[in-house]
Amino acid sequence: MSPLLYYTLPTLGGYVMVSIFFLRRPRLLHTPWVPAFCPRLGVHRGGSGERLENTMEAMENSMAQRADLLELDCQLTRDGVVVVSHDKNLTRQSGVNRDVSSLDFKDLPLYKAELEVYFSPGHFAHGSDRHMVRLEDLFQRFPRMPMSVEIKEENEDLIRKISDLVRHYDRNEITIWASEKSSIMKKCKAANAEMPSSFTFSRGFWVLLLYYLGLLPFIPIPEKFLLCFLPTIINRLIMRKSLIRHLKERGVQVIFWCVNEESDFDVAFRVGATGVITDYPTALRHYLDTHGTASQPF
Repeated sequence: MSPLLYYTLPTLGGYVMVSIFFLRRPRLLHTPWVPAFCPRLGVHRGGSGERLENTMEAMENSMAQRADLLELDCQLTRDGVVVVSHDKNLTRQSGVNRDVSSLDFKDLPLYKAELEVYFSPGHFAHGSDRHMVRLEDLFQRFPRMPMSVEIKEENEDLIRKISDLVRHYDRNEITIWASEKSSIMKKCKAANAEMPSSFTFSRGFWVLLLYYLGLLPFIPIPEKFLLCFLPTIINRLIMRKSLIRHLKERGVQVIFWCVNEESDFDVAFRVGATGVITDYPTALRHYLDTHGTASQPF
């Protein structure tokens, strides 16, 4: 054996053993986050597989299934109202080729009578309620319901108004900042650092890299939520029980979305997910009840 290997192999072996030791016992190095809530049944766009997405009717339907997390996207109208809308442009939702930002709240068009469920192609949702809602309407109607608010664009006015609404309704601990972009998340945290944040795409990739390099146990994690898109093959790399267990031991809640099939519910919970976000709250509620997993009411 060469002198280099003689010293390198024992050092590498020791490093691997120490890394595995702290991967399994992260609380020896880090104080875990204490969760303000633990969602099991999250709903995507208010439960867009059962009612028209992001309407109050959809939210009420999900609440009837004892949902414990609402996943939302927000846009800002011309007159400065924060509305719940996935799309910036209204063509898909309403058939009107206008941006939300180009209209006052009172002039926003109704949703179409039916909308295709994005993550269930060929399936359509219907409902009697076709009105867009303000974020403030949801805060008033469901004052203690946890919500994840995703910001898709670097709109500082939108971020500031959401932050102000969260503070006004005393929701700092139960409203999650979410964004795919780290530059947007930086602005969100600057506006309200008291709100828990989720991993951005680049931060999620970085944590995954650190995990495979064995460095994750030694790195601080400021995020409290990992919202991970389950159906893609690439993200199956994240579904390592040891990684999810490590994150949960550090107080990071792992939530998979957008999960619409019972077989995927089973996969997500089997690897240790805290919860699941779905378009079909009735199906997920049936799964949780059947498998003896009850959510806590709010």
